[in-house]
Amino acid sequence: MNPLAEKNPHRRFNPLRREWVLVSPNRTQRPWQGQTETKAAVDVVSYDPECYLCPGNLRAGGVRTEKYTSTYVFENDFAALKPDAPRFESDEDDAGLLVAEGESGVCRVICFSPRHDLTLAKMSVEEIRPVVDVWAAQCVELGARDGIAYVQVFENRGAMMGASNPHPHGQIWASRSLPNEIVAELAGQKVYFEEKDEVLLCAYLALEEKLGERVVTANESFVVVVPFWAVWPFEVMILPRRHVARLEEMTDVEKTDFAAILREVASTYDQVFDTPFPYSMGLHPAPYDEQDHPEWQFHAHFYPPLLRSATIRKFMVGFELLGGPQRDITPETAAEMLRQAAARRG
Repeated sequence: MNPLAEKNPHRRFNPLRREWVLVSPNRTQRPWQGQTETKAAVDVVSYDPECYLCPGNLRAGGVRTEKYTSTYVFENDFAALKPDAPRFESDEDDAGLLVAEGESGVCRVICFSPRHDLTLAKMSVEEIRPVVDVWAAQCVELGARDGIAYVQVFENRGAMMGASNPHPHGQIWASRSLPNEIVAELAGQKVYFEEKDEVLLCAYLALEEKLGERVVTANESFVVVVPFWAVWPFEVMILPRRHVARLEEMTDVEKTDFAAILREVASTYDQVFDTPFPYSMGLHPAPYDEQDHPEWQFHAHFYPPLLRSATIRKFMVGFELLGGPQRDITPETAAEMLRQAAARRG
């Protein structure tokens, strides 16, 4: 990295989204008298009779959760998308200003384990592997449906990230149209592929491994990096070593390695500030829009909000909302802190 960037304001280009992020390392020592959060509590019970997602309990929508013994999937009782949503298009006065259209899809919840106290950070690789298999199976099933263009797998961990239930779980939203983030990433990867005749994220990974300064950890099949253009303080991206567009296209070994790297990332996060680390995590496979996508590389994003401690978070406000994304600590500093946390984890 250019030494002038270590202590001076600069901006970095994100080729995946084709946008810029402002980096202000000179702001890391600014005093904080703003809002502080309550340190997240650690769940210590394996079963909570009041939890909607624990086996056998009645959910808020009136449906009883099955007495499941492994990874469990069910239709979201309060789905944001519905398969029978009516199709329509409207454009008031044909002005292109008040445009709306019907959006259909499927929303499901995935409980990682019947144990109320087992997060990805605490589960074994053998326990996480069935989660990976369920994700892959769900992507295959939903992606093959007529009227589904994208399958978004994600997890919101912790109340700070809006998780409505503490039981470790994730969600799948399968939609008729491509979500905004996918539209942006698709455009970025297409531009690079057409200009360079290379897969953007494959070329990017090769460069990151060569430099090493933003690599956090790796195994035989995957590498974890703090992206050069990261926005969130301890944001990371998981990249496969092999060019692969979707999770279901991975080999058996790669799926096990993916389970292992997920556990490593989650458990490393918990060491940074010695607290259960909140985050939003999502998988980004190629679209299921019946088109070839040679430009697309499967990847996973982790977006954690904590900034300085277990009680101080980054807020996306002010310039970030009105101008563009901004961060204080550099991605290189964040990567070093995560490597140190991984060493403490052992």
